[in-house]
Amino acid sequence: MKILTFDVEEWFHLLDFEDTRGEEQWNNFEVRIHSNVERILDILERHDTKATFFIIGWIAKKYPEVVKKIAQKYQVGCHTMNHQLVWQQTPAEFKADVEEGIKMLEDITGKAVECFRAPGFSIRQTEAWAFETLHQLGIKYDCSVFPGKHAHGGMPAFNRACPSIINYKGLKMKEFPVSFKTFMGKHVIFQGGGYFRLCPYPLLRRWTRQSREYLLSYIHPRDLDGGQPVLEGLPLTRKFKSYVGLKSAQGKLEHWLDEFDFTDVETADAMVDWPNAPVIEL
Repeated sequence: MKILTFDVEEWFHLLDFEDTRGEEQWNNFEVRIHSNVERILDILERHDTKATFFIIGWIAKKYPEVVKKIAQKYQVGCHTMNHQLVWQQTPAEFKADVEEGIKMLEDITGKAVECFRAPGFSIRQTEAWAFETLHQLGIKYDCSVFPGKHAHGGMPAFNRACPSIINYKGLKMKEFPVSFKTFMGKHVIFQGGGYFRLCPYPLLRRWTRQSREYLLSYIHPRDLDGGQPVLEGLPLTRKFKSYVGLKSAQGKLEHWLDEFDFTDVETADAMVDWPNAPVIEL
């Protein structure tokens, strides 16, 4: 199975840049979410492809019409309310933030939100308590595990590139981790965010073909927006990560969807043999 997901954020929602850290700063930037989401919806319509959209509650609060349009045809998941790293919050702060985001999305869509992804894949093994919180809030399956090192989190010890059951103190959560390829003993991510933009298409095609049993992608609206402004003051390494490959990314995605069939998390959930899925103890 191949799963297509989008993290619905604005172009300035970076997690490691102080000038774009919170709502006070966000209100000062150009609004590009409408055109960027329209671009994605047009692509999906033309390629007759399902996808799951993990939406920030702040986006829903500011632009409920965007959420309504997505929810007409696609699964909506929660990406927290205020797009903050999990490990920078207390358990109580995290619960309040996610609960607000879920309620915002459910009030707009009229549908239960059952799927979640943490900003920056920031549920590390030391934040495994977050799975208990998600369970309490009605989340049935999670897509927050990044099985490798990540600037904002990641779980390098998570060595399963397949749907798995996370067991935390007897509580079980269905997990769809980001998929990877193993290269020289390292977990290499190739199908999401900056990794997707950096990966040459011939290599993306080859590794996608090799991922016959499971592939989970994650793309942001900004990843396809070649005309977005350049944030002033970004460190060179962060500027490279944020802007490399933007102009070719849409064509790459469309070519990808021409060659391979993708679905959403909800459909994939029904395809998994969960009783025989690997169990990851945290």
